[in-house]
Amino acid sequence: MSANPQTPALPRAAVRAGLAVSIALLLAAGAAFTYATQVAQKGRRDAASATTVAITGKSCEPNALTVQAGRHVFQIENRSDRAVEWEILDGVMVLEERENIAPGFTQTLATRLEPGDYAITCGLLSNPRGTLHVLPAADAGATRKPDLAAYIGALAEYKVFLSTQADAFETAAAAFAGAVKAGDVASAKALYPAAEAGYAHMAPVSPLFSDLDAAIDARAEAFGQSEADPGFGGLHRLEYGLFEQGSTNGLAPVADKLRSDAASLKARIHDLRIMPESMVSGSGAILQRLAAPGPGFGDSPYAHGDLTSFEAAFAGVRKVFDLLRPIAVRTAPDIVAALDRDFTVLGDMIATRRTEASDALPDSAKAGLGKAATVLAADLSRLRETMDLTQ
Repeated sequence: MSANPQTPALPRAAVRAGLAVSIALLLAAGAAFTYATQVAQKGRRDAASATTVAITGKSCEPNALTVQAGRHVFQIENRSDRAVEWEILDGVMVLEERENIAPGFTQTLATRLEPGDYAITCGLLSNPRGTLHVLPAADAGATRKPDLAAYIGALAEYKVFLSTQADAFETAAAAFAGAVKAGDVASAKALYPAAEAGYAHMAPVSPLFSDLDAAIDARAEAFGQSEADPGFGGLHRLEYGLFEQGSTNGLAPVADKLRSDAASLKARIHDLRIMPESMVSGSGAILQRLAAPGPGFGDSPYAHGDLTSFEAAFAGVRKVFDLLRPIAVRTAPDIVAALDRDFTVLGDMIATRRTEASDALPDSAKAGLGKAATVLAADLSRLRETMDLTQ
């Protein structure tokens, strides 16, 4: 009887390599578990110490808040029947915000606050504002802030970019308003996208001039009576009249106001003090808006220029990242690499859609773009925390 053939032994080097891979996988799994545990524990600590604010149809509950300076977490509950936003305002500057909070849902906002008195918006722009009083913290130490010297070049270049965009917007708004006042519906419709895109390019810093932003770019759902509200004006009131009603009747005063506001914005941009914190936080807010698909996807709810609107806002955010990237990559290379991928994915999706004939997007396309914008917003938020770019 012949002997059974022996199974050849694995080379010793292969055994060692396999053992090394196994150990590496175990270590990676352990690290991932530890990270997930830490994130979960941090989330529970934040929830336990958070201040809860409920937004109703008419106000915030409570409408007056007092907290200590430093890092603080707010849980914003929407108890109204429409999507709303919640903002912390220092004069006309939006320090922090959460947009598109759906009815019945809660969003969390974590921020670092300096002592002082602030206003809070409570859902609709037509609702009365609340107050936020921030007390000095007894054990407050010096807050670590970024070295501004590293940002001088990026801030200077961004200021030039904004000035150029403000000029372009003023020109586009004047041409658009002129067509509206002349009663030329067809020409006004054709000129609307340029005015809308010109403003969208500056959207990341719109929280720094929230009064003009509300006058120029507020949507109808931000007002109690929607399109019929007397406070509803700016680009979207004109868009509504042209594309939904097909008329310029009664729009001449709105057109004059838009032209005046565009000129005021140009002057405001010239004197605007821009910080890297506001560039990143404003970009995150814009991405959150883009990530909320629905009937008013983008900023073209009546003209349905969905893709053009989305692309213009995306370009504004991309400009901010491109300018800050050389600084960020030295501090957070892994996050920057993730953001590079995010921007590429979203840019490719836009380019693919651009090959199609229609600027209007089906719900499936809106959901896909919104999902990609959500990923981008999350990574930008990680970068903001890592670089200590909270306001």
